[in-house]
Amino acid sequence: MGADPSQLGDARIDGQIIARVFRFARPYRWMLAGFVVVLILEALVGVAPALLFKQIIDDAIPEGIKTGDRVSLHWLAGLAVAVALAAAFLGIFERWWSARIGEGVIYDLRVAVFDHVQRMPVAFFTRTQTGALISRLNNDVIGAQRALTVTLGSVVSNAIVLITTLVVMARLEWRLTMLTLLALPLFLIPAKRVGRRLRVITRTQMDLNASMSATMTERFNISGALLVKLFGRLDQERDGFAERAAGVRDTGVEAAIYGRTFFLAMGFVSAVATAAVYWIGGALVIDGTIEVGTLVALAALVTRLYGPLTSLTNARVDLLSAVVSFERVFEILDAPNPLEDRPGAVELGAVVGQIEFDDVWFRYPTKPMVATLELDPNVAVPSNHVVSGADGDGADGDSDGDRAGAFVLRGVQATIEPGQMVALVGPSGGGKSTLSSLVPRLYDVTEGAVRIDGVDVRDATQESLRRAIGVVTQDPHLFHDSIANNLRYARPEATDNELEEACRSAQIHDVIARLPEGYATLVGDRGYRMSGGEKQRLAIARMLIKDPAVVILDEATSHLDSENEALVQRALAEGLSGRTSLVIAHRLSTITEADLILVIDEGRIVQRGTHHQLMQLGGLYAELYRTLVGDESLLN
Repeated sequence: MGADPSQLGDARIDGQIIARVFRFARPYRWMLAGFVVVLILEALVGVAPALLFKQIIDDAIPEGIKTGDRVSLHWLAGLAVAVALAAAFLGIFERWWSARIGEGVIYDLRVAVFDHVQRMPVAFFTRTQTGALISRLNNDVIGAQRALTVTLGSVVSNAIVLITTLVVMARLEWRLTMLTLLALPLFLIPAKRVGRRLRVITRTQMDLNASMSATMTERFNISGALLVKLFGRLDQERDGFAERAAGVRDTGVEAAIYGRTFFLAMGFVSAVATAAVYWIGGALVIDGTIEVGTLVALAALVTRLYGPLTSLTNARVDLLSAVVSFERVFEILDAPNPLEDRPGAVELGAVVGQIEFDDVWFRYPTKPMVATLELDPNVAVPSNHVVSGADGDGADGDSDGDRAGAFVLRGVQATIEPGQMVALVGPSGGGKSTLSSLVPRLYDVTEGAVRIDGVDVRDATQESLRRAIGVVTQDPHLFHDSIANNLRYARPEATDNELEEACRSAQIHDVIARLPEGYATLVGDRGYRMSGGEKQRLAIARMLIKDPAVVILDEATSHLDSENEALVQRALAEGLSGRTSLVIAHRLSTITEADLILVIDEGRIVQRGTHHQLMQLGGLYAELYRTLVGDESLLN
């Protein structure tokens, strides 16, 4: 979760992080320069009113009393108004610069993190809590923005205000200036401690809010809400959330008290210093050492000292707190992606569809990509949190968490010819889904190679590889959008006629046509307004719209009833004609017509052949078929 805020005061600022921050801000260097210039002008204008009041009191008023001439008074009063207007415009301009820089940095960081995260391999998402990741993308990016605008602006502005104020005060009356500085230790020491405590509380609030965000993200999606209701955990969930919310409430109250105490102390010391200036300065006026206008100007300027001095005293802690946010964002950006395109990766052209598994060995990675985002083993994973290799719901048991370190595939050797339908069958946990996930390169082989049309998938660009492959999983995902937009996710330029044709082939068009809004109907979060079978057929239609050369079906008809299953099987037979298809099946009755069946057990191909060949051969396939189907008539 980053640095311990209680240790920030003793920590060192990482020069490499600071250098990287400014490299990241390089596109905004001219804006930053303009921002600093505006801050300087703002600080200079800030001391002008005190000097104008001095002139009014010491010169304009006495002159008017003596001569009756009010010209100087009018000019100085008008100039004071002009200075106030200039200060207002500079303030607006400074805020404009700050917003331009800050929002620009937020945009760049969020796009960079989003782009990097979506390119990460599946293993990253199977071991990362969504809520924690979203918190990084929101809270920490905003914290990084504050580092460049609020913290930087505060340090520069306060330094300029302090310097200009002290210079002007010293020129007016150095003795009273020294008097105001003598009171600083009485204020700065407790102020520094309060400031540190406020930062501890603020970081605690951030952590608690992130925890609440993660809880809401997991519980407020359809799967999480359904799980809570089905297990009757409503009261327990409320109590758990109430406990986190109570933590936010309590830290909020504590922050409010400390913050109020801090500002009251600053106001008290400022009032005491102002009283001391009037007390000692008044005596100097009476003695004729200084003029009344000088005293009033000094009293006005002394209030400008304590805020900047306090901020600069805690500037190091402020900077450390802000840099922590950059460190957390950089943790995501620096997370290695083992599935990047290789230098010189080739574009797959018109794919014919030959697939070759050449002595494939595979085991799931064990090294964490971002340690601070790894799942807590003591935290229950919601039902929609995928922790499988490629099954979607872990049906095959190929979990990288459970199987990490052990070989899931062992020396797999097979060649699938173009246009063949090849079925992968076997006991759960045997490695079927893991093998299929290597084709679109969701994972890389540990040893051996997977080739499409003779090209190692690691030597092809991922974009061209994924373009050539269509996948329909056991639990297909639909975005919270219209049916048409979900279908066009496969090919945005697809026409309405093409959508309808694909849906007719997938036996879903009639269902859509009966809906009041037709293809404009919103499917709901994760498609939960549609039945399981309807989602399955929409996913098949989406695959047909993509028109890939290679198709992977992972229990694509598992949610269909017998009637619709038969219809979709015929539709797939037509739609898959001329394509290479890899079918993962637990319902063995659906793959009896496959050109080749590979029986996988404990990561090895233990049998291969057609349905009739394997039934006559006996062994694992025949045993599974008799157990799951029990139709002895198909033995011959």
